[in-house]
Amino acid sequence: VSNIVPESCLLIVVGLLVGGLIKGVGEKPPILKSDIFFLFLLPPIILDAGYFLPLRQFTENLGTILIFAVVGTVWNAFFLGGLMYAVCQLGGPGLNHIGLLANLLFGSIISAVDPVAVLAVFEEIHINELLHILVFGESLLNDAVTVVLYHLFEEFANFEQVTILDIILGFFSFFVVSLGGVFVGVIYGVIAAFTSRFTSHIRVIEPLFVFLYSYMAYLSAELFHLSGIMALIASGVVMRPYVEANISHKSHTTIKYFLKMWSSVSETLIFIFLGVSTVAGHHYWNWTFVISTLLFCLIARVLGVLVLTWFINKFRIVKLTPKDQFIIAYGGLRGAIAFSLCYLLDYKHFGMRDMFLTAIITVIFFTVFVQGMTIRPLVDLLAVKKKQETKRSINEEIHTQFLDHLLTGIEDICGHYGHHHWKDKLNRFNKKYVKKCLIAGERSKEPQLIAFYHKMEMKQAIELVESGGIGKIPSAVSTVSIQNINPKTLPVERILPALSKDKEEEIRKILRNNLQKTRQRLRSYNRHTLVADPYEEAWNQMLLRRQKARQLEQKMNNYLTVPAHKLDSPTMSRARIGSDPLAYEPKADSENLPIITIDPASPQSPESVDLMNEEPKGCGGLPPSPEEDEEGLVMRVKEPSSPGTDDVFTPGTGDSPSNQRMLRCLSDPGPRPEPEEGEPFIPKAQ
Repeated sequence: VSNIVPESCLLIVVGLLVGGLIKGVGEKPPILKSDIFFLFLLPPIILDAGYFLPLRQFTENLGTILIFAVVGTVWNAFFLGGLMYAVCQLGGPGLNHIGLLANLLFGSIISAVDPVAVLAVFEEIHINELLHILVFGESLLNDAVTVVLYHLFEEFANFEQVTILDIILGFFSFFVVSLGGVFVGVIYGVIAAFTSRFTSHIRVIEPLFVFLYSYMAYLSAELFHLSGIMALIASGVVMRPYVEANISHKSHTTIKYFLKMWSSVSETLIFIFLGVSTVAGHHYWNWTFVISTLLFCLIARVLGVLVLTWFINKFRIVKLTPKDQFIIAYGGLRGAIAFSLCYLLDYKHFGMRDMFLTAIITVIFFTVFVQGMTIRPLVDLLAVKKKQETKRSINEEIHTQFLDHLLTGIEDICGHYGHHHWKDKLNRFNKKYVKKCLIAGERSKEPQLIAFYHKMEMKQAIELVESGGIGKIPSAVSTVSIQNINPKTLPVERILPALSKDKEEEIRKILRNNLQKTRQRLRSYNRHTLVADPYEEAWNQMLLRRQKARQLEQKMNNYLTVPAHKLDSPTMSRARIGSDPLAYEPKADSENLPIITIDPASPQSPESVDLMNEEPKGCGGLPPSPEEDEEGLVMRVKEPSSPGTDDVFTPGTGDSPSNQRMLRCLSDPGPRPEPEEGEPFIPKAQ
């Protein structure tokens, strides 16, 4: 049944049955007293909501939430109160005596969205974070408006005449009530955080301080007619980051589960008592008043959301779509706060209290039953985005912080002081001053990313131990975290065989030694902290010397040589010899000339041109004659080598490498123009 009907509806039905049963046996059913509701049942629900409030989504959408909570609630109260006053004037003799202030008071009671009802319904349908925080944030923050309007109209009803000064003072009292509640909550939150700094030797009472100071904040605010809900939320939000850094993990688990349990019990009792009080209370049914109240409640909510969203979307980057607007308007549920506020009214001044109570119970039942039961199928029908259960990772945290830093820098460059700028200022102040005072030990200096990593690592370790699989340790979990937790008894059937303690210690020792070596061998790179390598300077000097020597040798060669003529390929040389063999005949008087022999048998190899004797003319000590200068090179036929000798590796006279290089440099004729077509490779002697 709970898959179709919300849990809150079932609890009201249980209350109706219990109330009917008590009345059936002749007893008087108990009624939900306002003191019990406001002092004992409401604070746990609000503290649970405030302590575990998703702060990032809340602060990013704070402007939208405040507009819905303040402007929307004021609009609902005055619109509903004005129209109900018109209905009372036109409704006949039973309603004529209800004045304008009484109707405005009724409008202020019924206009506020109830956080208990919203939590009960919205947590079951798993709506996306944006819509959840908008509706739930509105239900939390509209408490200040409700308290101000309620007390204002209650006081005005006793006045004989309301002046303009009273109205102005009433307007300013809104800021006093809301900001005063926040201030009281912040004071108690700081005291709780400071106290938790000194509880390291008595871990047992750590959770007690969280509950005690939060409840003290609520009572102090209510004592001075400030907003108790705002005080509770402020104290929970302020104390949580510092308290969690100081207390032990067992205390953290205690706080978490005790708050969840306490708020669930309170929520259950509230809805059951609503059902019982419906049976037990005195009712005065007036069709005109009740139906008009229900109709105008829906109209005021829809009109308020549409107009305010049109205005808000002008300033929002992520716009609220028509689907979102429908869910926000449809999720405006009323609950036990309205019932308790109406129950607080005095019969002397408000004789129509029973009729007000009947109308309020009707609106609560309609919103919780009809809207609460139909919102889940409507969300599925409209394909509204659901909440995605994903675990936050280090990668996501790094990118989130990087984007925050980037957006802060962009705002600074543009000269626009947006919420990123002020958030950065607050974080700097918190890190520089507040953390040092409220967090004990080294945790105060710990970077945010490291703190998040430790939290995530401990969470994984606890889940791992609870699941009973230490053999399946993921790489992200260190053994240090696991040693700090008392593991439960492992199940008998395990997938991996259990290791003995000696074997486990041996494996750890091997890993520790190897990891230590690895850590020594692989240094992390940081260009600011690089250590100079002692051998690196010597290598650089050696390379520079080699480079200079090579450059000097190239310069010397350039001074001694002229660029050589481009060599023809062996195939081209063979073609030239075959076209004009007479041009290459050897001369009779050419004993002392350099000889180039060409082997036409194998033109493909570059070794087909052999250097046999390339000596400078007149190398025998005699100056060369003018005739020999004009003769140029003379071709000689290569003499066949004697058997057993290697014509490649047998060195000749004057064949040392240095000799050959010097001779080649001095005898190179240098560049010459390309031969024309049909011209022989070496010209004939004239």
